[in-house]
Amino acid sequence: MSNFQSIEMHEIARQAMSRYGFQYEFPAQVIREVNAIKEELLLRDNVRDLSSLLWSSIDNADSKDLDQLEYCERGHNQEILVKVAVADVDLFVPKGSKADAYAANNGNSVYTGIETFTMLPERLSTNITSLLPGHERVAVVVEFAVLKDGNIRQGAIYRAKVVNKAKLVYEEVGNWLEGRGTPPEAFSEVPGLEDQLRLQDQAAQRLKDFRMEMGALELESLETRAVTSEGVLVALVLPQESRAQYLIENFMIAANRTVMDRLGKAGVPVIQRVVRIPKNWPGIVEVAAEFQERLPAEPDSKALSRFLLKRKAADPVHFPDLSLTVVKLMGPGEYEMLEPGKTPVGHFGLAVADYTHATAPNRRYVDVIIQRLVKAVLAGKNSPYTRRELVEHAAWCTDRDKASKKVERFMRKVEAAVLMNGRVGEEFDAIITGASEKGVYARLIDPPVEGRVTRGFERLAVGQRVRVRLMDLDPSQGHIDLVRVRN
Repeated sequence: MSNFQSIEMHEIARQAMSRYGFQYEFPAQVIREVNAIKEELLLRDNVRDLSSLLWSSIDNADSKDLDQLEYCERGHNQEILVKVAVADVDLFVPKGSKADAYAANNGNSVYTGIETFTMLPERLSTNITSLLPGHERVAVVVEFAVLKDGNIRQGAIYRAKVVNKAKLVYEEVGNWLEGRGTPPEAFSEVPGLEDQLRLQDQAAQRLKDFRMEMGALELESLETRAVTSEGVLVALVLPQESRAQYLIENFMIAANRTVMDRLGKAGVPVIQRVVRIPKNWPGIVEVAAEFQERLPAEPDSKALSRFLLKRKAADPVHFPDLSLTVVKLMGPGEYEMLEPGKTPVGHFGLAVADYTHATAPNRRYVDVIIQRLVKAVLAGKNSPYTRRELVEHAAWCTDRDKASKKVERFMRKVEAAVLMNGRVGEEFDAIITGASEKGVYARLIDPPVEGRVTRGFERLAVGQRVRVRLMDLDPSQGHIDLVRVRN
């Protein structure tokens, strides 16, 4: 193959979507239905007006499907009161509508790097259901208090009008919070925003510290993000986690727990997000033993958390590879229907017992379902879903969640192969990321792409540094073949 960049990556992405059972194009009837929505009529709902509060969002620089806003204020006894505003997607996508049917079928948005296949048409997800700066929107507001020790006290949930005062970017906020960058420009444009973000960060740090004490697992991802310019892939980067990511993550966990608590008290069946106690705990024990660390024979999230924190401090370069190994041994997350009064399965990785997904309704269909359950409770109405419907939706959304990860993983391989065009024969430093009967894999240090070691892989172990040569590529299949260079 001569010029891999000439391969139609958008077509490869669409083929991958079809292969895993996704629709990648909105039918004409869905577009007609969405285009007929009169936004101003629906925004006349009689709800609280919180548009004057200093709401802001933190997301990726190119994100337009903004699902949530955050706001904090100080309370009594050193408490920090937090409000999370979640886009009211159900307001424009009623149950049984054509857009709802399409979203239910796909289950979530799929992010392939070269193209985003949104769960909802762009007029919704990146416009009238997105909490864009300067636009009045209706949201479901979730309140909770962060106590001095980092525990939370769940608060009220209600609908309100909100206005995003500033769209902030993860990298800029993270660098500023960690003392590695200048303050975001929005701070000079929006009075009080800097103090607001410092208070949010203080609350988030409390939440994080408390969850870590409870056994939450701090893991890092090896998932690259495609950087494009005018539709052409120019680079792959490994996103660096920062205090900005942790801020949003911890606020969303607390908000989701608050929603779960409210629905539980209302006595309605709900869909929970679960990560079970690892079935392959012995495998995790073996991994720890390779580092001369001993984990208990029975699953213990606190012990695993301590081990991971110790390894991250000792070897931050290899920690993402260790994280990936642990994630695989833990098993995937799932959705399950939870009967009222029953004990939740819990989320082993987050060290919480009561958890759902309710804060990203533009991107995940489960969140739309949960939003409808919440709104029914607030309105004093019966659940809009039967138990059978919730069981079926939970199973299907679990399937779609796993399928979307397969599409995204495949496209990362395709993008990696495209990026390596013209570099066959070059040598690279690499780290062994997988060594089993299925094959031996290595991740190049720069650029951060992974390939299969087809020769010279004998006696290689995960975490080992090696020198490899790029031997062959097949971008259409996402194949990268490497051979070990023996010095």
